[in-house]
Amino acid sequence: ASHTSRRSQDVESLTGCDLKGVRVLVVGAGGIGCELVKNLVLSGFEHITMIDLDTIDYSNLNRQFLFRAADVNESKAKVAKKAVLAFPHAASLSIDAHLGNIKDTEQFGPDFFKTFNIVLNALDNVDARRHVNRLCLSVGIPLIESGTEGYVGQVRAIVK
Repeated sequence: ASHTSRRSQDVESLTGCDLKGVRVLVVGAGGIGCELVKNLVLSGFEHITMIDLDTIDYSNLNRQFLFRAADVNESKAKVAKKAVLAFPHAASLSIDAHLGNIKDTEQFGPDFFKTFNIVLNALDNVDARRHVNRLCLSVGIPLIESGTEGYVGQVRAIVK
């Protein structure tokens, strides 16, 4: 815990922000999502929710470092949660992991999005990326858009 509190203090001194109270939604728990959730935990964020509709396949193991062969056919979000909890983290860390489709507006509609301070997209599906973008704009939540399409990757901030 002392490493984590020191890390949180360092992040706060560099950014001027106390990140412990920030509620983060990570959409996608694949290659980019694994990296994002690891960095969030190690940076001292304490309230993280992850959503991914996919399960782990053998072809994911070479680039999605939180997953192991024993995890094949398991939920990417749920295994990513379990894996990052092994890293040094705040005692008050809370991670919710959902196996689900972000386009399911019954479960993940505007009221759900309003509970977060920021959304991080980590998707390779363009239609789902556009859906999250529209939802964030409609409820006024900042979005950090990162995703891949084939071998091309991009990152951009979208703020209303």
